[in-house]
Amino acid sequence: MNSISTAAAAPAAVAAPAALAVPTTDRFRPEWHYTSERNWLNDPNGLVYLNGTYHLFYQHNPFGTDWGNMSWGHATSRDLAHWEEQPVAIACDEHEAIFSGSAVIDARNTTGFGTAGTPPLVAIYTSAYSDASPRAGRQAQSLAYSLDEGLTWTKYQGNPVLDRASADFRDPKVFWYDGAAGSYWVMVAVEAVQRQAVLYKSADLKTWEHLSTFGPANATGGVWECPDLFELPVDGNPEDRKWVLIVNINPGGIAGGSAGQYFLGAFDGVTFRSEQTVTEGLQRDDSRMRDYSWLDWGRDYYAAVSFSNLPDGRRIMIGWMNNWDYAGSTPTGGWRSAMSLPREVSLARVNGKVVLRQVAIDPIGKSDPGSFRVGPQRLAPGVLELPVTAAVARIDAEFEPGTAGSVGLVVRAGGAERTLLTYDVAEGILRLDRRESGDAGFHEAFPSVETVAVPLQEGRLRLRIYLDRCSVEVFAQDGLATITDLVFPAEASTALAVFAEGEGAHLVALAVVGC
Repeated sequence: MNSISTAAAAPAAVAAPAALAVPTTDRFRPEWHYTSERNWLNDPNGLVYLNGTYHLFYQHNPFGTDWGNMSWGHATSRDLAHWEEQPVAIACDEHEAIFSGSAVIDARNTTGFGTAGTPPLVAIYTSAYSDASPRAGRQAQSLAYSLDEGLTWTKYQGNPVLDRASADFRDPKVFWYDGAAGSYWVMVAVEAVQRQAVLYKSADLKTWEHLSTFGPANATGGVWECPDLFELPVDGNPEDRKWVLIVNINPGGIAGGSAGQYFLGAFDGVTFRSEQTVTEGLQRDDSRMRDYSWLDWGRDYYAAVSFSNLPDGRRIMIGWMNNWDYAGSTPTGGWRSAMSLPREVSLARVNGKVVLRQVAIDPIGKSDPGSFRVGPQRLAPGVLELPVTAAVARIDAEFEPGTAGSVGLVVRAGGAERTLLTYDVAEGILRLDRRESGDAGFHEAFPSVETVAVPLQEGRLRLRIYLDRCSVEVFAQDGLATITDLVFPAEASTALAVFAEGEGAHLVALAVVGC
């Protein structure tokens, strides 16, 4: 789902498709991030792995580059790096828009939609009912199923399967639970305006029983959306496990506008209990914002959810790479918005505290085309421009700041344009400054500086940076902190430099791959 819409905003009738020419590739279309060929895209939905194929469904307007006519778009991949767009999977109609949700393999055929030999792929989505519906103004949970691995879909005739008579009940994430409390489907959805995650259980995905409610807690400056709930081992130890509850929020994110927060705790099949609740209730305490656990400290990582049915217990997430503050104004062509790189997430104990670690699924893979390497070397005070250009590239950099006041990189530079990544040694803060990154004037909220605390490890700072045509994704200290921001530089702005303020800094190593 998304925060600018309510059930009442769903279209009374689906707009007829306009005569759209095949758009030309403009300079901002990413090479490494999924975009639909044309038109609007937002939240990832129904992420599921099936028979060697990753399925990415997503909020999509088939008829224009602005939000509206919400339907489930569809793309598939064999490697999470190369995506093939498929036809629209679940289309809106005159009665309902198809808002966010999830997809599961009903291996036990609990729904009866398939057979033992052909288990159904089931989508659980939010029906946002239009004025033409008897349920006008409501949001409720519905089912659709596919018997051909997601190519075609049938809406369940008994929809909706869960209706709380609410205007803001949405974004169901469903998984199969096996534990002391039993074996059944669990749904976590949100009452968005109440800032609550609501949990239900079902034996067949059709009849649901309320389990418990979590929240409000921690960041409550906007509506809660797009929850997720899963279990992970700490440092790979199967005897030390925690549950992770993801709650996306808009507005009220750490960098402004949209963001995702997470809670760590325990889930007994009925109730999620957080170990990381700093504040409870709807009272605002902006002074505590940096104490909360954020998925990303940038402006452009939202509605992140994880794949179901992945082998070997892996947990991979994808987010929408945009922000509701300015999503409808970004200066792209016949398409609007991209997905983040997929990220494998895990739990790590750092200085006695358990935190979420995120590592991007590398779009380059094992190949090493056109790499540039430099270091180790002392960094003199000032800016050292490197003899390499980087518009679409992975940059691996390791600094030993020593006695310097700051160290960092200048990326996508040219003329008056530059994006700065600066580490302030005294404060232990990493900053991404996109105020001069290129076209930053299309919306007043876009020019910004993002910050995250990043302690040095044995005196060193490690950065992995993915540059694409319109984005910068930064993974610090092997994914313990991340910043994701859009940028819209000129095509010629590809210069790369490193810098230090003060004496004593060393560049341990820097590699540019894929340039």
